[in-house]
Amino acid sequence: MPYLSKIALNPRRRKAVSLLSNPHRLHAGILAGLAVQPVTERVLWRMENSTPHRAEILVLTQSRPSWQHLVDEAGWPGAHGGEPLIADYTPLLERIAPGKEFAFRLTANPVQTVPRPTKLSEQQNARLKAHAEQPYAADRRPRGFRVAHRTAAQQLGWITARTERHGFTIPEASTDTPAPGLKADSPLTAGPAVSITSRDILRFRKHRDGPQVTLSTATFEGRLKVTDPEALRAALLGGIGPAKGYGQGLLTLAPVREQATVTSA
Repeated sequence: MPYLSKIALNPRRRKAVSLLSNPHRLHAGILAGLAVQPVTERVLWRMENSTPHRAEILVLTQSRPSWQHLVDEAGWPGAHGGEPLIADYTPLLERIAPGKEFAFRLTANPVQTVPRPTKLSEQQNARLKAHAEQPYAADRRPRGFRVAHRTAAQQLGWITARTERHGFTIPEASTDTPAPGLKADSPLTAGPAVSITSRDILRFRKHRDGPQVTLSTATFEGRLKVTDPEALRAALLGGIGPAKGYGQGLLTLAPVREQATVTSA
């Protein structure tokens, strides 16, 4: 039975600063909330909001978690509003049906795979070096490299190209302003009911002396229409795109607001 949790952290506490500054450490802290170790189930999470006064994290687990260690070390133990919220995710999954519409939010790492990037990152250089040191490396080509989509147009193209495989479509919506990061070079017409609400580049190291990890992220919000309930349930439980261990790929749904206006490119 899956569970969706919301955990509040206090950014003014030292442990919270350490967790919030490094997705690798935060992921480890989240996995520590599950009783069965080592963790083999799929765990998805997303930074829902982060201010100097409060940070909130959404976490989707397949078993019921306990977040007391995060509250004690990085939250507000015993304070009103400091307790994590844990909800059974099954009722939402059961409401998914063909033709039904939902509002959605997704923070993801939009990428493409290329044979060799024009400019190698520290992590990619380390991977090439490790490949070269393997026996018979000259006889085998290294796997392709994931390269980030960095423009808003590329990132919007990435999400719209993946809807069918994940069991939904994004309906058309009229708009009077372009999506954030895009310029209107001609009169705007109807387009997909999705916009990018934030974009970021995360840089961190898994270990003190390890290569730097760089992730280009985008948060998408919009409206979707269910075409394949099973595929959409799989996307909700399994995530969309790479870097899921670093807070990417968690798709969440909500009722559609009657008066909501969604911009698009």
